[in-house]
Amino acid sequence: MTVIGVIIGILIGALFSGLIIWIVGRLGLGLEVSGFGPAFIAAIVIAVVSWVVTWLLGLLGLTLGVGLLAAIVHLVIAAIVLMIAGNFVKGLEVKGFTGALVGAIALAVVAWLISWLLGLFL
Repeated sequence: MTVIGVIIGILIGALFSGLIIWIVGRLGLGLEVSGFGPAFIAAIVIAVVSWVVTWLLGLLGLTLGVGLLAAIVHLVIAAIVLMIAGNFVKGLEVKGFTGALVGAIALAVVAWLISWLLGLFL
C-alpha cells in the first residue's frame, strides 16, 4: 500500500469516527459536541491518545487479551481517553467519568451498528 493510500485510509477513518462522535453527541449520552468540526478533531485526538495508551501498556508488558474482563478494561480505557480528549478539544464536553463511560459504550454500539449496516450492502 502506498503512503497516499494510508493517508486516505486514515482520513476516511477519521471522518467516520467524527460522524459517530457527532451522532453520539446528538443523542445526549454523556458527550456534548458543538458540531462536526470538533467531532472530527476529537476523533483524531482520541485515535492519537488511544495509540499512546496502547503503546505504553505494551511497553509495560500488559496485554488485554479477549473476554469479558478485557472488554471491561477496554471500556474503562476508552472512557479515560474520552475524558482526556474532552480536555483538549474545544467544542467537546464530557460529563464526568460516568458520562465518559456511557459515551464510550454508545460510541462502540453506534460504530458497531454502522459497521454492520455497511456490511449488509458491501
